[in-house]
Amino acid sequence: MAEAQGTLSGVLIMDKPAGFTSHDVVAKLRGILKTRKIGHGGTLDPMATGVLPVFVGGATRAADYAAAQDKEYVAGFTLGFRTDTQDTTGETLETSGRTASRDAVEAALRGFLGPQEQVPPMYSAVKIGGKKLYDLARQGKEVARPARPITVHEIGLLSFDGDAQQGTFRVVASKGTYVRTLVDDLGRRLGTLAAMHSLVRTRSGAYPLAQAHSFASVEQAAAEGWLPSLLRPTDSLFLAYPRADLDGYGFTRAQSGAFIAPEHAPGMPMEPGALCRAYYDGRFLMLGRVGTLQKGGLALFVHKNF
Repeated sequence: MAEAQGTLSGVLIMDKPAGFTSHDVVAKLRGILKTRKIGHGGTLDPMATGVLPVFVGGATRAADYAAAQDKEYVAGFTLGFRTDTQDTTGETLETSGRTASRDAVEAALRGFLGPQEQVPPMYSAVKIGGKKLYDLARQGKEVARPARPITVHEIGLLSFDGDAQQGTFRVVASKGTYVRTLVDDLGRRLGTLAAMHSLVRTRSGAYPLAQAHSFASVEQAAAEGWLPSLLRPTDSLFLAYPRADLDGYGFTRAQSGAFIAPEHAPGMPMEPGALCRAYYDGRFLMLGRVGTLQKGGLALFVHKNF
């Protein structure tokens, strides 16, 4: 459904400052943008900085897709101690005098590559029995947490100071990966302990840090009347998918939720299960999903309207 004329709609890529929760960013933007229809696409810890896609107006329907996409981070870690939060905002639980070499750190990081299971930290928004873990943690409680599947696509050491036992690494990982838990696990794999002292999200899905805006730049744009120019179109989230351009009949079918034959959706992929961006008259309409008809042959079905 099209947005009313003059209504803000799109993706605002924010550079989240340290000390803000993702909810804080959304709350502040509601005041600047003068709208309540805003959501974010992937929580960042308060100590973290970097890319936080914020979805405005009709684009909020795409927020869940952003949260599900891979993320890239640069994390700083310190060896020799661990905390209750797995980062340096928490209370120190244990220290270790054992040190590690650069070669050992590089080898340990390589061991994280690929699909695996990760136990979420107690200080997280994961719910167990209907209660958020961080609420239980603040009450001094620790409960069993089932491991969840994650995938580390890329990981590598960027720097390491053997004297200070501090370093940084870059990681590209799937939805649900806690980087501070990777750091905590890194310490254990090295025979010592570790805590994360910094975290920058350098990419969220299709959006790199270079495209992110500060609060100051958003406030200036709002004051000077060029705020819409900061918003990326909703379909910018899905550029990795092929594009199909519906003809008039295909558009009519899509509007009623009916399947669309390939001849009315030029460009659609001819592979069952594939997703594509569907447009009519140059306007992004929906994500389409290719499916098999009972009578045989392929067609495009409405997967998500925008």
